[in-house]
Amino acid sequence: MFSKKYACDKFHKFKNMKTKIAIAGLGKMGTQIAKKLFEDEFDVIVHNRSAEPIGGMKSLGMVPAYDKGKVVSYFDKKPVIIWLMIPSNAIDKELDEWLRIIPAKSILIDGGNSDFRITKTRAKKVSERGSVLIDVGTSGGVWGYKNGFSMMAGGDKEAFKIIEPILKTLAKPSGGYFHFGENGAGHYVKMVHNAIEYGMMQSLAEGYRLLKEGPYRNLDLISAGEVWQHKSVITSWLNELAMNALKKNPELKNINGYISESGEARWALEVAKDFGIEMPSILSAFNVRIESQKGNINFATKLLAAMRNAFGGHKLNG
Repeated sequence: MFSKKYACDKFHKFKNMKTKIAIAGLGKMGTQIAKKLFEDEFDVIVHNRSAEPIGGMKSLGMVPAYDKGKVVSYFDKKPVIIWLMIPSNAIDKELDEWLRIIPAKSILIDGGNSDFRITKTRAKKVSERGSVLIDVGTSGGVWGYKNGFSMMAGGDKEAFKIIEPILKTLAKPSGGYFHFGENGAGHYVKMVHNAIEYGMMQSLAEGYRLLKEGPYRNLDLISAGEVWQHKSVITSWLNELAMNALKKNPELKNINGYISESGEARWALEVAKDFGIEMPSILSAFNVRIESQKGNINFATKLLAAMRNAFGGHKLNG
């Protein structure tokens, strides 16, 4: 599948078997998305601000585009479809740059973790320029390539239908996707998902800490986790990740317990406050992360860091 090489962009012949799509942002998940689509016979154009990741994708047979103009030039037919897999704080600058060069009726997909309230404003700006922004909150971490991604979409229905074959491929073999409605709805559902994730991870980390530091010393934490994974009420992928982290590093050595917060739980708590909805569990989990950044760390925060690293490739120490 990956043996074909292309010495020069100019002479690349597209496979023309499925939809042509550009992936802009070749981080951990962007790279996986590009590979997964390419393996399913999509024509994949890859772009990144730094050149190194582009070269890696080119070596697999994907079409390299070292600048945005080159990306657009490869689309001989409409619509131009560009999946943006970049941090939310860089989206506005990226959108402005793309909007200056893409033709009308293009489709831009924000697959990252953006604030749904800002997504709605961005979608309006894109619409005023004659194109469409689809928000696709994407979950699956570094395991999405193997297991399939879970994708929550919002935006124009007709544009969604055009990109649906892309989502079907990315969901294989065990992922899923759904169109939740108008712009922002996909990012909103993903935001709530991530807020729930905070609470679930915190509960597991605290539980394992209680096993380790409670009245029964030298309990076998890994065996407890193994038992829990066999049809107990808390059987879950997160518990599997926690258990596997403990297998590799029972004392969680060389993990400082600093836990970053990426924004989604903060946004969820802001919305909950606006609507008078109490979320004590998620608020508590959020506060633990903030306190960890001040140096308030323990076995539970170290396990949280290990879990985040396992599913998302996040740094173990900050």
